[in-house]
Parts: sequence; structure tokens; C-alpha cells
Amino acid sequence: MRDVLDQLLPWWAEGKACALATVVATDHSAPRRPGASMLVGPGGEAVGSVSGGCVEAAVYDRGTAVLAGARPTLERYGVSDDAFAVGLTCGGTIDVFVEKVDPAAFPQLGEVAASVRSGQPVAVATVIAGPPEQLGRRLAVWPDRVAGGTGSHRLDAALVQDVGGLLDVGRNGVLHFAPDGRCRGEGLDVFVESFAPKPRMIVFGAIDFAAAMARMGAFLGYRVTVCDARPVFATAPRLPGAHEVVVEWPHRYLSAEVAAGRVDGRTAICVLTHDHKFDIPLLEVALRLPEVGYVGAMGSRRTHEERRARLMEAGLTETELKPLSSPIGLDLGARTPEETAVSVAAEILALNRGGSGIRLADRTGPIHLGSAP
Repeated sequence: MRDVLDQLLPWWAEGKACALATVVATDHSAPRRPGASMLVGPGGEAVGSVSGGCVEAAVYDRGTAVLAGARPTLERYGVSDDAFAVGLTCGGTIDVFVEKVDPAAFPQLGEVAASVRSGQPVAVATVIAGPPEQLGRRLAVWPDRVAGGTGSHRLDAALVQDVGGLLDVGRNGVLHFAPDGRCRGEGLDVFVESFAPKPRMIVFGAIDFAAAMARMGAFLGYRVTVCDARPVFATAPRLPGAHEVVVEWPHRYLSAEVAAGRVDGRTAICVLTHDHKFDIPLLEVALRLPEVGYVGAMGSRRTHEERRARLMEAGLTETELKPLSSPIGLDLGARTPEETAVSVAAEILALNRGGSGIRLADRTGPIHLGSAP
């Protein structure tokens, strides 16, 4: 829903009904991930995408039917041998839940949207399969409160705990229950869409490479901070892609952010200063974090070896040094700051998604991890 929220909210605020189609589950090489959405507007507008074009026409028809009074519906689209039939050309399968949204059906939307826009974590749990009277019922869950309900107190109570676990890691997914709300049952499915705050990318070193890295990080959906101890370089005009620019010694800033709980397993740390007086104290902190998504450091192989030796002299073990990506990035032949930013982003993506970093043309089998050939 996040990708169509800006179009959905004004219609909702005006009391106009629209149809919301949401990808709730995928299999094999599906083109969109769970949470991808498409709207059929009150004037027949089509907004967003659930498949990149393969099944949009069929989903649009279902949305039109829902707006005309049909019940919410869960549709499955997969491969079709008929060239003229609706299906995915990529070999995957998607499940799409289509429902009507207006103030009566989704009274919590305004509060949910406000939380999403302010970066406060919230999740929406929607019944997508089960007793007809519960289809489309939903529970909005914040870390400190809930709103709405599924029509079952037992199910609501179970959801509060299960949804909280998905929200903590920013994951979407389908939970399965018995019709009476018992956990680990069958017959009632609930799709949970988590709106966690954006993951952070912290770039240390306010150089031209940092400016390119900030733009790339923001493009990938990170909230980007650039930190440098030198105020003459750490200025917003020099780093327009960053969400914030901080003047502070890198190791002090990172330590303070860790103490404040603003560094987690999704955080990417890019050390671009290649200056030992900044790098070594900073990496001592970064590499001893209990959880962090990525730690990379720029520099030549000679710089890397010197840096590594200094870190070992500072007491870091081989186990603590192993997560360090240095020299930073994948071997793309990058030279310019922009090319280097692509190289670093590619490495972060490959590590996060379990990719190999080699050309797909040189591989056999499925192109998505966990997909069938």
C-alpha cells in the first residue's frame, strides 16, 4: 500500500471509495513483492502495479467488480499455456487481494498514513481468506496500541503478538489461523503489511564519493546521514542527496547513535574517509556492534592491509574483522564517484539478498533466489 498511499489518501479523505489490490504472496519469479499495490479510483483511474503489466487488466476488472458491490476476493495468477489467457510470463505466481477502501471500510487509514509519513512503525493486518463476514476486516498495530479489529477477540489477541514480530524486522507476510482464531490452524489467513521506518545508511567522510553515495542510498530507500568531523566539508549544499549532514568525530557519532537505539540489523555503514585517524576508532565501534547490515571501508589494497593491521593491534579478532567489506564494493571497473556508488550499492544488495554478484548471463537456473528453474 505504501506505493499508492499518496493517491489513496485524498480519495479516502473525501469519502470516495476505491478498490485496492495488494500482492499478498508470491512464488518463484514473481515480478512484484508482497505489499505491491494497485488502485482502481472512483473515476476509473488505474494507479500502481501488481505485476509490471502481466495481469493488471484482470485485476482492474476485479477492482471494478468490488466497487460495484462484489465481496473482497483473493485471486491467484500464474503461468498460462494459452497465449491469450491471463497469466504471468515470468514463470511465477502471485496472490492478489482485492477490496474496497473508504472511510467506513478502513477508518484507521488516516492514522496509519500519518505514522508512515512520520517514520513511526505501524503494521496493518487484513483478513484475506476465511469466513465471508470477516473478509477485509483489519487490525492496525503500533508498538504501543492497536486500532480496528477482525471481528474475533481471540484472533485480535493472537495478531498483536505475531504482527509485532513482523513489524520489528519490517517484513510482510501471511499468517494462518483456525476460523476461531486459534494459532497454527487453517481456514483463516491474515496478510500483514509492515510499515517500518526506512533503513539507515550512514556515510562517513564528506567527500565527492559521499555525495554520490548519498544519492544512491536515497534512491535505494535508505535514510542517509553523512558524518564528518571537518565542518568546512560537512555542509548540506555539498551533499544534497543526504537527508542529514552531521559535524562530529565519526566514532563518537556512531557510538551515540548506537546508544540511542538508532542502529540495527538493516543499517549500512560506509566508511569513505580512508584516513586512519578517523577510520580506526570508527571501525572499532562498527565491527563490534551486535548487529548491523553492512560495514564497508574505502581504500586501496595497501590501505586495507594497513587498516587491518591497526585494527588487530587495537584488539579486534579475525571473527570481528570478517564482516568488513574492504576494499569496498563489487568489481565493476568503477572509476568515478557515481560508478563507485553503484559498485557499493551492488555489494550491499548482493549481501542482503544472497546474490553472487556474477553476471546472470553466466549462470544457469532461476534468476531469483529460492525460485524454481
